[in-house]
Amino acid sequence: MLALLGPIIAEESLLKFGWGLVLARHGIDATEGTLGLSMVLGVIASRGLVRIPRRKRERADEVADDLARAVALLPQQRDASAGLVRLGDKRILFSECGQGFIMYARRGRSLVALFDPVGPKHLWAPLVERFIAEARRSRSRPVFYQVSADFLPLAVDMRLQALKLGEQAVVDLEKFTLAGGDWLKLRRSINRAERDGLLFELVPAEAVPAILDELAAVSDTWLSAHMAGEKGFSLGTFDRSYVAAGPVAVIRVEGRITAFASLMTVSSSGDAFIDLMRHVPGVHRGMMDLLFVKIMESLKGQGFRTLNLGMAPLAGLCSHRRAPAWNHLARQIFEHGERFYNFRGVRAFKEKFDPDWQPRYLAVAGQGLPVLSLIDVTLLIGGGLKGLMRK
Repeated sequence: MLALLGPIIAEESLLKFGWGLVLARHGIDATEGTLGLSMVLGVIASRGLVRIPRRKRERADEVADDLARAVALLPQQRDASAGLVRLGDKRILFSECGQGFIMYARRGRSLVALFDPVGPKHLWAPLVERFIAEARRSRSRPVFYQVSADFLPLAVDMRLQALKLGEQAVVDLEKFTLAGGDWLKLRRSINRAERDGLLFELVPAEAVPAILDELAAVSDTWLSAHMAGEKGFSLGTFDRSYVAAGPVAVIRVEGRITAFASLMTVSSSGDAFIDLMRHVPGVHRGMMDLLFVKIMESLKGQGFRTLNLGMAPLAGLCSHRRAPAWNHLARQIFEHGERFYNFRGVRAFKEKFDPDWQPRYLAVAGQGLPVLSLIDVTLLIGGGLKGLMRK
């Protein structure tokens, strides 16, 4: 299901399709446009125009200590998505008091922070100021990826440009129910899946190690079917210790696991986050509906309040005459970019669960379209130029 491929494909599509739009206006074929982007990125990489600034190597024990400190703060955070720090692929900048942090990574000349700063809001401004200063010291661009509307006043104060990336779907579990006529279609999908023998199970973290081999087989099948490699940074990867750090929801058919979703459930507000999702293609049309609904019902029964379904890329961007140029380009991609990514399908799939749609932004220094920053973020998530151009 394309809705489960994640926002990385949207980032890749944004560059490929946007490049194609520009060249199409000059009579150049879209395929040639994609090839042209490949050549441009290749030249940039080979000529060293996007060069990773030198930095001091960190000792392995220092990195491990920082990660342990950050993980220890997770139960105090409102958003369970802060748990992505567990991936270990990001560096960590702590506040002076040690009660907050920014997780980030470097790509090319961009220093990319993921999400809002983690910690109490009164720590955000000094943390962001320190992060920007660190970026400038290393001759890098400060980039804040997938920040919330709460970050915007700080972006203004720090003279950052904010561009909307899409909308994040958050389900209010306290209100979630399948009762009523509006849910008839989804109820039928769930009932059909259960009649056909699909079984749901929420496996607690302590029991996950026993099923890791089965989960790995599903993950490998999914990656092979989509001719994809593991991503990273803002997306979970199938690392055994990472997956085993939390509960995993699974669907079984005749005892065999055919789909799973790892969950982040450590937060101070009863928030949960669906992270890594993999499934065997072609098993059952209602399999993912069943997986999502049963996750919501199970978490609601355990007292959780919200479930973050992740972002619908390029959704909800206004296109009136005074909207930024970025919005008009992104809107064109959303409307006509189905060849590269199922933008409408992602939005429609998550809309089934009646979520609250919350805007997410890219905040960067400077004016104009932040093309180089977008390229760096895309390469960072996709694992480099080779991963970016894989389709």
